[in-house]
Amino acid sequence: MLERLYRMLVKEFIQVLRNPRMRAVLFGMPLVQVLVIGYAVSTDVRHVALAVYDLDRTPATRDLLARFEGSGCFDIVKRIGSEAEIQDVLDSGEAKAVLRLNRGFAEDLSGGRGARAQLLLDGSDSNTASVVMSYASRLSADYNRAIMEQRFSRTAGLRLEAEPIALVSRAWFNTNLDSRNFFVPGVLAMLVAILTVILSSMSIVREREIGTMEQIMVTPIGRLEFILGKTTPFAVIGLVDVALIALLAVFWFQIPLAGNPLFLFLGTGLYLMSTLGAGLFISTVSSTQQQAMMTAFFFLLPVFMLSGFVYPIANMPEAVQWLTLLNPLRHYLVIIRGVFLKGLGPSVLWPQMLALAGLGSGMLILAAGRFRKTMV
Repeated sequence: MLERLYRMLVKEFIQVLRNPRMRAVLFGMPLVQVLVIGYAVSTDVRHVALAVYDLDRTPATRDLLARFEGSGCFDIVKRIGSEAEIQDVLDSGEAKAVLRLNRGFAEDLSGGRGARAQLLLDGSDSNTASVVMSYASRLSADYNRAIMEQRFSRTAGLRLEAEPIALVSRAWFNTNLDSRNFFVPGVLAMLVAILTVILSSMSIVREREIGTMEQIMVTPIGRLEFILGKTTPFAVIGLVDVALIALLAVFWFQIPLAGNPLFLFLGTGLYLMSTLGAGLFISTVSSTQQQAMMTAFFFLLPVFMLSGFVYPIANMPEAVQWLTLLNPLRHYLVIIRGVFLKGLGPSVLWPQMLALAGLGSGMLILAAGRFRKTMV
């Protein structure tokens, strides 16, 4: 049995790695994609293009605008002179927000009345608009506090040394709240899923298309040996890619690997059982490689959308939240982020490990049951 399995593994490795372009796709493209996505995908909003419609033109409005520009969150790109220009800059995308300061702004402040300012946002990008709104609210709150301190100093002759309540926040595991630390480990999990599902989904159907299934039929190789021979090379490739991407994340993007790398690879091995099992099952129900490829993409899309990688699972309907428990990517994301950022181990992540082991075993058993050493 071991001799037959060894020969099967040699044959699969040669078939997968003999083409130089295929080797570049397997080991080069994941690194390129992580580099591109690591820099491009970010929820951090900086240097928002801001247009200003200042009808008051007083030191008070200039002070407020200086606070906006000096925060690093906003860049004043245009001074507007009329109401019609507000619509034009938002329509053209020249500015993502317009700050309107009405006449009498400084007079209302000095008179103790509430001075009003209006922030007009481009809501076509809801995520950016909500972040910009929070930035503007924070800056206006700081400005209000400064005005109150000055007013208290003038009226009471004293300086307000401290606020009644001082809230000091501190983020654990990601001190600077850098979204890259959140996204890059998730991209690693997605790339491994794409690579292993697509490769394994075309493995058996490829044998049928090129006519080598007949040769396998006349050999004494068993079903288990055939399945192991088909999955092991792709599992090794997946582990190598995880190692390469993890090194890139740590040494290039400076993402901390707080946990034990061995536990990361253990969790990856259980995750690969699920992705390879799903790919093999797709291969057993597909007639052509093109059909297998399309089925794999239709399988991967809901896996990504229901994993919690982009959209929080807590915001999904309750029935969908229960459904996500069958998603191996959901459990692997918890493991990989827990190992990278929190330094967690089996004592905390054992439920996710157990879930991956159960899902992986079930997928492999289902794929093995579907496989028949016959021509279809």
